[in-house]
Amino acid sequence: MDKEYTPDNIESLGPDEVFVFGSNLQGIHAGGAARVALEKFGAVMGQGVGIQGQAYAIPTMQGGVDTIKPYVDQFIELAREWDQTTFYVTRIGCGIAGFRDEEIAPLFEEAYDLYNVRLPESFARIIMRNRNSGKQALRSSGR
Repeated sequence: MDKEYTPDNIESLGPDEVFVFGSNLQGIHAGGAARVALEKFGAVMGQGVGIQGQAYAIPTMQGGVDTIKPYVDQFIELAREWDQTTFYVTRIGCGIAGFRDEEIAPLFEEAYDLYNVRLPESFARIIMRNRNSGKQALRSSGR
């Protein structure tokens, strides 16, 4: 089966679908995907983390990649529990927050294999490239 990805532009969602976006801890959803989440999918001004309407906020504006990882891990746990819900992860952190896809994508390594999580194609390609290079390194070392 071909891998499904988060569409580049999401205009609407079905009843069991959630838009996952990058936010700031203050929940000021003023631009980028956060603004889309606020205007279209029920994001709540002042709520910077977690589920809100048909949206899920992952803060990306508070420091480096290491400060984002715990929030991504929380999201992945929720996605495992809410296995009847499809989550569309946007390129969180790769717009206003200024991170590169190569920095953020590895945080979603565990989400890649969840059937109910759709990642941006760029994240999925990076995760697969990292997995393949890991296999290549194992073969080279004789393992």
